[in-house]
Amino acid sequence: MEQGKLHLMKFQKRWQLLSYAEVFLYALGIAVLCYFITETVWFGLVTFIMSVLLFVFRKKPWKHNLNATSSYIDAHVSEASFSTGLLLQPEDSLSNLARLQRYKVSEELTKRLGDISPPNALKQAFLVMLGCILLGFVLHKLAIFRGVVDELNNPKNTEQIQFVGTDSVQAKSSIPAIEKQEIRVIYPSYTRLGSKITADPNIKAVTGAKIHWKLQFDAAVVAPVLDVMGELKPMQKSETGYQVQLPLTASGFYSFKFQNEEGTEFTSDLFSLEAVADNPPEIEILGLEQYTYFDFSDKKLVELQSTITDDFGIDESYIIATVSKGTGESVKFREEKLNFKEAISKGTKSIRATKTLDLNALKMEVGDELYFYIEAFDEKQPKRNVARSETYFAVIKDTVGEQFGVEGTLGVDQMPDYFRSQRQLIIDTEKLIKDKPSISIQEFKSRSNELGFDQKALRLKYGQFMGDESEMEEAPAVIESHEEGEDHDHAEDQENILKEFMHDHDGDNEHNLVEQDEHENEDTSEEPEDPLHDYLHNHDDPEESTLFEESLKTKLRKALSIMWDAELYLRLYEPEKSLPFQYEALKYIQEIKNSARIYVHRIGFDPPPIKEESRLTGKIKDIKNYIKNETTSADLPFEAIENAVSRLEQLVQGEQEFKEDDTILFTAAGNELAQLAIDNPGKYLQVLQGLKSIENNTGRTLENYQFVQKGLLLALPSTPQVPGSEKVYTDEINSLFLKQLKVYD
Repeated sequence: MEQGKLHLMKFQKRWQLLSYAEVFLYALGIAVLCYFITETVWFGLVTFIMSVLLFVFRKKPWKHNLNATSSYIDAHVSEASFSTGLLLQPEDSLSNLARLQRYKVSEELTKRLGDISPPNALKQAFLVMLGCILLGFVLHKLAIFRGVVDELNNPKNTEQIQFVGTDSVQAKSSIPAIEKQEIRVIYPSYTRLGSKITADPNIKAVTGAKIHWKLQFDAAVVAPVLDVMGELKPMQKSETGYQVQLPLTASGFYSFKFQNEEGTEFTSDLFSLEAVADNPPEIEILGLEQYTYFDFSDKKLVELQSTITDDFGIDESYIIATVSKGTGESVKFREEKLNFKEAISKGTKSIRATKTLDLNALKMEVGDELYFYIEAFDEKQPKRNVARSETYFAVIKDTVGEQFGVEGTLGVDQMPDYFRSQRQLIIDTEKLIKDKPSISIQEFKSRSNELGFDQKALRLKYGQFMGDESEMEEAPAVIESHEEGEDHDHAEDQENILKEFMHDHDGDNEHNLVEQDEHENEDTSEEPEDPLHDYLHNHDDPEESTLFEESLKTKLRKALSIMWDAELYLRLYEPEKSLPFQYEALKYIQEIKNSARIYVHRIGFDPPPIKEESRLTGKIKDIKNYIKNETTSADLPFEAIENAVSRLEQLVQGEQEFKEDDTILFTAAGNELAQLAIDNPGKYLQVLQGLKSIENNTGRTLENYQFVQKGLLLALPSTPQVPGSEKVYTDEINSLFLKQLKVYD
């Protein structure tokens, strides 16, 4: 390689190294400055790495390649005659004149490049680094950023438990610190999680776990205790320090307290205890309808597939199947416990369980029903969690119809089969009236006639329920026949024709089988009245053979009479006139149904009796107004929090000084807030710590007052709005403005 090109490459590398040196000096100065401000090595190291990356991308040393170097030399070295680029080209591709010029440039650069320095700002970078170091040293000595250091080293942001004195006067004495802390979480054996050691005092574990604290102090302490939401547990002294163990049964908060040898009491911040519940198993049945029906000739098999999962492990699971035989009072149940096809090993977190239920193997017959569900248990101790699936049904249909008959003293079903069909008739009639313009006359008359037949069937059904045994019951006198002439004559002729073939047992002394008594011609009204008539239930009389009392029987008879009118207008193809009668019949039916219900007598005001001699006299001498005085107190579940918010407002405004009674108030507010925070300890942890610092006289500052006040206001549940309580009109613009203020609050 020619000497000229070799010196050119050395110049390029020197240029890149100087650029990287500038980046290093800038980054080092900024990192040292951040270290003096934060007094944290890790923060300074992170700042150095980020600064290096920033300045590298800004300076871009990799852009100083041979082409850039050649251009720089052509611009700053006159002896190069703008021919440095010839050194970068292959010699074979150059002409004789170009080769001569290339040789000349190579000789000149060999002499001059050693004396030329690449462009750089190394001195400037060095001065910036020195300036940053001096500035950081001055700031560190003046402790201007002491608040930043305290915030970064705040116990809230570290896992080390810190203590503060509860008395601001005596707290100037030395505070014993923890040299070593160890928190061991021992999980229940069934979880198979063993135990773990953590330094984080905010603990989250499964309910039933045991928490074991070990604290080692750098000075002597007196009576250290574990304060769990007001319950004090003394710590036991060990060879290296103090220890205490607590079973985790519910979520809450805890802190440590102790005294030094001088009698000053110290306390730590609040830390959260979050108990995670062991959930019961989850059961899912796959691809099975809740109701399955089989005919007698079907293959009566139910393929049951399910998945069972649990967070720590399944103990056992099985199928509870119940076979129902018979109906009514003779129904019988047989319950069986069925195991799955797969064997369930204890501790399995997820299994797929299947079972083929053979109804014949369960000795089910026609009309029998099978109810089955899955029950699963986990391994929680001392009491297992249990879960069960929905109930599924399998029925073998009974296709044999049975007629119900009343015989002897058997019970009677008092509810008719078509008790609600009058409402369906009304719906169909209204639909017919609506469809009348869009259907033909023939279809309209056919549908109206069919509705009339349905109305007749309903009337006859209620008539049988009333005790009527004949379908040919005489219509009420209100309804007159609209058919005359041939039909009547034909009916009479038919009657005469049948008379010759009938055996008339109702005739007047037919065949003279019985001697006629002269008293038989007398009026029947003169016969003596049966004294037991009022007390007998005469089943021969349709009007008396009823299961209802007299008032219900009268209403039902009215409903039957109205059904006649409804049927008449349907037969006459006038459904508009039939509809009012149908509604009236429905009203009577509803009254009959409601009258069978049992009502509890309403308890009301029973006024005292009025003396008859005092009525209408106008004298009010002995009459006194009734006055009742009653004092009721409303329950205020968060009274202490509300009072604390009000008291904090006074402290924020500087109206009053902190009093001894305020400690009791803030303690009560902390207890109420702790009850709210049991379900979500992390949400209210900082607010509780702020309250505790106010009680301990370590956080009685304006900023802490405002922070705690805002946290207590957010913790209060929202109260329902009372209509008319807001007197100030708020338009949409003001609402948006207030909403925006809350965002930046």
